[in-house]
Amino acid sequence: MTDILNALVLFSNFVLIPSLAYGSQLALGALGVTLIYSILRFANFAHADMMAFGTMVTVLGTWWLQSLGISLGPLPTALLALPFAILAAIGMSLLIDRSVYRFYRTKRSSPAIFVIASTGVMFLLNGIVRFIIGPNDQRFADGERFIIRAREFKTLTGLDEGLAIKVSQVLTVGIAVMLVIALFMFLQKTRMGKAMRAYSDNEDLALLSGINPERVVMITWIITAILATIAGTLYGLDKSFKPFTYFQLLLPFFAAAIVGGIGNPVGAIVGGFVIAFSEVMITYAYKKFFMYLLPQSMAPEGMMQLLSTDYKFAVSFIILVIVLLVKPTGLMKGKVV
Repeated sequence: MTDILNALVLFSNFVLIPSLAYGSQLALGALGVTLIYSILRFANFAHADMMAFGTMVTVLGTWWLQSLGISLGPLPTALLALPFAILAAIGMSLLIDRSVYRFYRTKRSSPAIFVIASTGVMFLLNGIVRFIIGPNDQRFADGERFIIRAREFKTLTGLDEGLAIKVSQVLTVGIAVMLVIALFMFLQKTRMGKAMRAYSDNEDLALLSGINPERVVMITWIITAILATIAGTLYGLDKSFKPFTYFQLLLPFFAAAIVGGIGNPVGAIVGGFVIAFSEVMITYAYKKFFMYLLPQSMAPEGMMQLLSTDYKFAVSFIILVIVLLVKPTGLMKGKVV
């Protein structure tokens, strides 16, 4: 029985809890992607770099607050800097929309044109972030790092394996749940949310109903900027901030949105957790886990790791291709890509 408990703790520590946190981050990112796709009708390749931009402002704000001796005690100071970063990301999103996307929207350009334009915006934002904060890892987490430490868990339970739960992981899951509830209430209960859904379902009919398209577009960019900045900050607190890593996150975001059903907010959340659990479980080395569960004579000799962690993002790509081939509408029946 003790060996089974040790195996469960080991699995929770290295697979279950990290996957829940990572899945929450991907779900928030995929929600932003799916909102733009369903309402503005194009694949926004600049989403991950907007996340990097918002997180960069959070990092700079955190350093400034720390230099003034301002903190939240056991909680990360980044939570204080986050509102300013959200405002900066909203301003940048609206500026880009007015200076780039609005022109093509007025001309009713094809989605392919918007994708090309968003690729240009992606490289622009990536360059801005690298120029301001540099290309290297930046750690900005402070306060208490762990809610439960592995050594304390071992002492408390007497098990050989320790369970460690980070403050950033609990914050990620908690904030993600609150954001998702708030977003769905907004889309379902408010007048603007209903207008956004109507615009998404049928643009021409929505316009005939008196819905202001520019207002819908503005609110969509505001919500997307909020989701991107919060998701990026939570990811940075949980791991670290590096512009290139955020650039790489574009693939898991689109994979999550398409796997769940692009254009379907519920699908984006489901897809985020499917991608997160798949990436972590396929790249985890199960040797020690099975050593607890199997007799000593059957103990594995190799690492029992399907893929190296270096190929983590390849898992997203493989799942994405399979879903596009087998079920293009995704798990929750979104729009066909």
